[in-house]
Amino acid sequence: MSIEYTAIKLVKRPETTITPDLFEVVRLTTPELEDGQILIKQTHMSLDPAMRGWMMPDRDSYIPPVELGDIMRAGGVGEIVESKNPAMPIGARVQGLIGWTEYAVSNGDGLNLLPEGIPTEAVLCVLALPGMTAYQGLMNVGKPKPGETIVVSGAAGSVGSMVGQIAKAEGLTVIGTAGTDEKCQWLTEGLGFDAAINYKSDGLATKLAASAPNGVDLYFENTGGSVQHAVFDLMNAHGRIMVCGMISDYNTLTPSAGPNWIPIIKKRLTIQGFTMPDHYDKIPGMMQAMSKYLMEGKIKYRAHTLHGLESAIEGINLLFSGGNTGKLMVEL
Repeated sequence: MSIEYTAIKLVKRPETTITPDLFEVVRLTTPELEDGQILIKQTHMSLDPAMRGWMMPDRDSYIPPVELGDIMRAGGVGEIVESKNPAMPIGARVQGLIGWTEYAVSNGDGLNLLPEGIPTEAVLCVLALPGMTAYQGLMNVGKPKPGETIVVSGAAGSVGSMVGQIAKAEGLTVIGTAGTDEKCQWLTEGLGFDAAINYKSDGLATKLAASAPNGVDLYFENTGGSVQHAVFDLMNAHGRIMVCGMISDYNTLTPSAGPNWIPIIKKRLTIQGFTMPDHYDKIPGMMQAMSKYLMEGKIKYRAHTLHGLESAIEGINLLFSGGNTGKLMVEL
């Protein structure tokens, strides 16, 4: 069957901020399926900070850039509406990289079939990229131990909120930073963080030190900026820093200066950057682990939902202004 649908292509690279002229809204028609292919009707699309990097021309990054003229890359959840792939029947839900599009054709590579009964919001908040990133960074890179103290920057974001809750489930003291008092209140009262600090308030370093009287063993870095420097000064010997993102620098031409490296030597710190494309083979096991936390009531989530595919064009900037209150997604 042929269906007309809307898709959004990337046609320019951002210089600093993401502006509407970077995109072109197009109307397309679904092709006839070949053997092994499926047609997906996307129902929910994820908006993530990583998209800013995917728009750039850097070919030395962890994933190739989106080519100009191609449909913008995005993860999402959809329903199979036509199938010539016996392993992926009509009516099944799938999750994976689908793109800024209402429909997509795939051979199934990189897609995960979803179990029945799990709400789509839970999939994108917990079992998709944010949850997998949180689990990989904390459990497999950070290797936390019960009784340790962790600081999570960008803690009210889609990844940070998952990191903090996993850490609490594993017996850690959890301190988060966020950009508003309301977000900090949600972290402590809603998610059970031990402390949450508005990084825009006065006395950030003093407040962090008071919240972590025994120092910091793990730092999950999502933002960079002033929080990075304040936490770095509190790191304990043999501390681990998991570098997931630097959102404060994504829309700037000149990255901010990082801490001096001498304390890395003195404190024997381990600092490791990581990205999920290196760990796709671990996703089934991580999804199982995150599902267990979810079913046990140890993971909560909230979604910030936009409506209609074209809302992504302006809505993506909520990620960089801090205007979203929960995992940012688009309901198509």
